[in-house]
Amino acid sequence: MGSLPKPRVVPSRPFYYCGVDYAGPYLLKDGKTRNRVKIKAYVCIFICLSARAVHAELLTVLSTEGFLNAFKRFVSRRGLCGHVFSDNATNFVGSNNELLKLCQVVRDSVNEKYPNYFSEHRITWHFIPPKSPHHGGTWESAVRSFKHHLKRVLGDNHLNFENFYTLLTQIEAILNSRPILPLTNDLSDLEALTPGHFLIGESLIAVPQSNDIDIPANRLRHFKHLQQLVQRFWSLWSKDYLNSLQQRSKWQTRQENVKEGILVLLKEDNEPPMRWPLGRIVSVHPGSDSLVRVVSVRTKNGIFKRAITKVVPLPIEYD
Repeated sequence: MGSLPKPRVVPSRPFYYCGVDYAGPYLLKDGKTRNRVKIKAYVCIFICLSARAVHAELLTVLSTEGFLNAFKRFVSRRGLCGHVFSDNATNFVGSNNELLKLCQVVRDSVNEKYPNYFSEHRITWHFIPPKSPHHGGTWESAVRSFKHHLKRVLGDNHLNFENFYTLLTQIEAILNSRPILPLTNDLSDLEALTPGHFLIGESLIAVPQSNDIDIPANRLRHFKHLQQLVQRFWSLWSKDYLNSLQQRSKWQTRQENVKEGILVLLKEDNEPPMRWPLGRIVSVHPGSDSLVRVVSVRTKNGIFKRAITKVVPLPIEYD
């Protein structure tokens, strides 16, 4: 297996190196009248290749002009990116050509006093090989996280543009709250690093809201219904993501023992994955064959002894 590419390992500000792709289409209600028509909408997903943060934009056309408008909104909020990675879709190729043409025109017309400005603030576009989506696995994974559960949450519901955009931004916050690795090596620190730390310096926290996930949809107002969709997405995605951290193959090959000090999620059978507590392994209990099958985990509620099948290590740990 080859080494990770430079944008994945070189320190940089969020979204300086980013990948982009589309999800959709989704049918939205056009207007608020009774006989309103349904229009197609698409989600443009930007992902930071270094911090794995996600940014989503909603648009109704797949043209070059439509993408450039979404790209301007993205740059206005996240800053100018230096490198963009994408597939060879015509709107991406057209956008790159438009940006190159515009830079050339402005470079020829500005005063020679600023010869290095456009060389320092130029957006370099990188296209993966045609018909090779696995070369863009980073943004394809982000697209899957969006649409896989969003499709199951929406079902036959058709939202208007405003409500769908609100749902989209809350899903973005959920994805930017996923734990990546321990924040520090301190054994008393039970906080995990998330993409939100790179964006705002701390964990993203949602506005308090009531639990409406089990209430029938026909008894909810539009505001509460939108709140229920977000909660259902959170429930489905958290189960999918947290359980994916614990995937194990058959024990035909020897696995490395877990070590003291690593940050883990403590799996509870009677609690949903989103409520699994964070803890650190304070001691390991190897068997007669020197394999660790039982560990002691310290959480904010005390120390618990659990089998390794009941703990979920975060995907990345410090060496």
